Amino acid sequence: MRTAEASEAAVDAAAIVELAARETGVAEDGAVALERARAFAEPLLAGHLLDTGEPALVHADGVAAILQAIGAAPSMRAAAYLVYAGDYLQHPEEMVAKAFGQSYASLVTHTRRLVQIQRATRAANVLEAQRQQQAEQVRKMLLAFSHDLRVVLLRLASRLQTLRWYAAERVPCPQVLAEETQQIFAPLANRLGIWQIKWELEDLAFRFLQPDEYKRIARLLDEKRVEREQRIEGARRRLRERLAEAGIRAEVQGRPKHLHSIWKKMRGKGLPIERVFDLSALRVIVDDVAGCYAALSRVHECFRPVDGEYDDYIARPKPNGYQSLHTVVLDDDGRPLEVQIRTRAMHEHAEHGVAAHWMYKEAGVRGYAGVSASGDFNERLAEARKAVLRELLAWERDFATTRDAAASAVFDDRIYVFTPQVSIIDLPVGGTPVDFAYALHTDLGHRCRGARVDGAMVPLNTALVSGQTIEIVAAKEGGPSMDWLNPELGYLKSPRAKAKVRAWFNAQAQGLTVARGRELVERLLQREGKTAVKLETLAEQLGFKTADALFEVVGKDEFSLRNIEQILRPAAPAPAEEDEGIALRRPRHDGGKGKGGVLVVGVDSLLTTLARCCRPAPPDAIGGFVTRAKGVAIHRRDCSNFRHMAQKDPGRVIEVEWGRERDGVYPLDVIIEASDRQGLLRDISEVFAKEKMNVIGVHTQSVKDARGGTAWMTFTVEVCDTARLTQVLKQLAGIGGVRHARRR
Repeated sequence: MRTAEASEAAVDAAAIVELAARETGVAEDGAVALERARAFAEPLLAGHLLDTGEPALVHADGVAAILQAIGAAPSMRAAAYLVYAGDYLQHPEEMVAKAFGQSYASLVTHTRRLVQIQRATRAANVLEAQRQQQAEQVRKMLLAFSHDLRVVLLRLASRLQTLRWYAAERVPCPQVLAEETQQIFAPLANRLGIWQIKWELEDLAFRFLQPDEYKRIARLLDEKRVEREQRIEGARRRLRERLAEAGIRAEVQGRPKHLHSIWKKMRGKGLPIERVFDLSALRVIVDDVAGCYAALSRVHECFRPVDGEYDDYIARPKPNGYQSLHTVVLDDDGRPLEVQIRTRAMHEHAEHGVAAHWMYKEAGVRGYAGVSASGDFNERLAEARKAVLRELLAWERDFATTRDAAASAVFDDRIYVFTPQVSIIDLPVGGTPVDFAYALHTDLGHRCRGARVDGAMVPLNTALVSGQTIEIVAAKEGGPSMDWLNPELGYLKSPRAKAKVRAWFNAQAQGLTVARGRELVERLLQREGKTAVKLETLAEQLGFKTADALFEVVGKDEFSLRNIEQILRPAAPAPAEEDEGIALRRPRHDGGKGKGGVLVVGVDSLLTTLARCCRPAPPDAIGGFVTRAKGVAIHRRDCSNFRHMAQKDPGRVIEVEWGRERDGVYPLDVIIEASDRQGLLRDISEVFAKEKMNVIGVHTQSVKDARGGTAWMTFTVEVCDTARLTQVLKQLAGIGGVRHARRR
């Protein structure tokens, strides 16, 4: 809740904004912006605490100081104050835009979203499994705003300041915050090449997560960091002077190895502290490869080399392309010192993020403060951003590989957008508001009728980009549009959303099928005078779990109503045994071939008839069922009636096969579902006529529905075999309005 004091500050800030807006007529440089930003934020932040307990103004000052230490422009340091001042403004984006410009307002908007998510994450009381999920969300949101690197740098500086405050005040740091730092922020700083922040984040997180190990390593080093840094600086100056005397132009860098890295190496390789030779390191950067080996010679002249501690990664690069000369020497005190020697090109390859970072840093005054930059500079800035983005993508792949190898292959195709409650939703690149709605909830997707992106209404097929906030406008009831499934209209990109839309229309079609089946069954019950029969009981007697399951197969013409008639009518008395035997016999001159060219395996000359429920035809897999009056009924093996009868009376099932001589024709049923329209029957009949397929029966039924009307048609046609039917079904499916065309 905002306090009364904060409300008064918001009113004062509004007056400040109006005054600044009138007085600022031209773009100002970063130094002026920094001074104005702190003056703007100070009355708003004074006296307020962050959720960590740190004073808000102290935190903003600390972030600005960290940014200054890594060389950030004054305009970025100004943004640090505006971001936290936004918490105490009624309309922060609008007010900052008026006072400082749209660039600052955009930065404030994006950074505050990330801060809000992180605060919500820390405030939640969650289990360990959920913590991993929340850490994933924080990582994704940082990647979502990688198009504006200022946001990422501000969050890194903010996290470092938070840990510094916990360490300085000796306040216990929440474990979730330290783990998040170790798992996300330190690797991110490493990818960006900001070593000054990276090592300090790692050391502070190590200190809070494993305090005993941290103290043990510190005691083993037997010297303070300041003393180690002084020793390194002395060695650096000595080597630089020796190289200059030899005429070798070189840049010599040096820094002590931080505690977390030492502990990690000792544990990973099982080494004692005495065998960790790179507690301190120097880096020599020269112009060319020849200079590398010349510098190596001077290093060994200046310091005594350690036997067996030399690696030539220039002649034998590492698999990732890394090149450098590594050697370990002893300083005047006999302490080991690692030296790396490389060319500028090798250094830029090894420290790719550093090069991109420094190029980006230069944009602080020229690119972001409102002053137009030259085309050449813009091109270099674009390349720097691409380089950092490549590093961030590589960082994501490292995480994805540990989670799911397949996930890393698709990461490049994801974007990250926000709900109004600042929850992150990831979508495929090109995802639309409809995809977003289905990602939130299936029902919301069905009822989606409009969308606001960053407060502005947009068409539903608008392609979203990372960092946008989406709000869905939904109807109280209704369903999706068929247009959403048209790929040319671009309403859906997500396969998951497409599947949900198809499932909705399939459910609607199934509902129509069930309604049609129910109508046919109820009409039969009326004709038989059995309207008192319970439908559920009838379905169970026929072997179905529910009445709807029965209605569905009846509606699809996959279950004959005669089976229901047999249940409803009393069984006829069985004929005498001798009559049944006579009825089944056929004259021997028939050659063992029954009606339809069917042979009964192992039995001579039995009467056979083709079942009307499934209408078998060569080369269908068939089976026989011995009836009481009509010989052997021939069914398709996949016929539901045949399966039902075989399950009920398996002793009457008999093996049959098609005979070699098949000179007759066979009736088949073709079922068509289509949108009802004028001329539909004519178009379908033309296909049968063109294929010279004789139609001997037609049954049609139309049902009005939400899509205007659905026509169900059953055509009985004569064919020599089923091979020709496949081509005919393809042509029927291509007729306008036809949804399905299949054989019954």
